[in-house]
Amino acid sequence: MLPRPLQNFIDIFSRLPSLGPRQARRLAFHLLSLDEGTLGRVGKAVGELQKLDRCPRCFFVKEKEEKLCRICRNPKRDPRIIAIVMKETDLVSLESAGTFPGRYLILGESRIGELGTGQKLRLKHLASLIHKELGGKAAEIIVAVPPSSEGRLLMEELHPFIAPLAERVTRLAHGIPTGGEIEFADEETLKNALLGRR
Repeated sequence: MLPRPLQNFIDIFSRLPSLGPRQARRLAFHLLSLDEGTLGRVGKAVGELQKLDRCPRCFFVKEKEEKLCRICRNPKRDPRIIAIVMKETDLVSLESAGTFPGRYLILGESRIGELGTGQKLRLKHLASLIHKELGGKAAEIIVAVPPSSEGRLLMEELHPFIAPLAERVTRLAHGIPTGGEIEFADEETLKNALLGRR
C-alpha cells in the first residue's frame, strides 16, 4: 500500500529504541510534511553520522579523523578517576552536571545479572589501560549505573573485576530514584549523586 521508499524508512526506523512501526510511520509522514530544504538538512545530518566512530579508550563517540574523543584527549581530566557507565546517554547526562573531573568507560547495556562477552572485553581493556598508564591502580572507579535491581546486580557482577584495579570503588549516591534512569535525571540531581557517592 505504501510506496517502497516510505515502507523502507518505516522498516528501518521501527527497529530503533523507543520506536515501533507506528512511531516510525508517524515520523516518516512528519518528515514528508517538511519543506525540501529542511528535509535535505535532516538527511544530511543523518548521513554525517557516518563520520563518527568509537573512541578506542572509553568507547564514546568521536570524529573518525581524531585518535581519541574530546574527553579522553583533554589534559585537564584526571585519568586516575574513572566512571563506568552503561550507555552513551548516561555519559552525556553526567557531563552536563559539570562536576565529574575524570574519564569514563562505556560498558554497554547488559542482560539482567550477567556480563556479556563485549562487556568483559571492555573491562579487560580498562584493566590494561590502568596497568599501563596508572601503575596498576586507579585512585577511584565509580560504578555509575541506575539504582535499580538490574543496577545492583550489575554492581555485584562488576565488583570482582574492578576491585583489584582501584584504591576505591564507589557508586553514585542517592538522588537518582530507584528504578530511575541516569539519562533522564536533572543536572542538580546528578551533581548531588556524584558529590555524595560512596
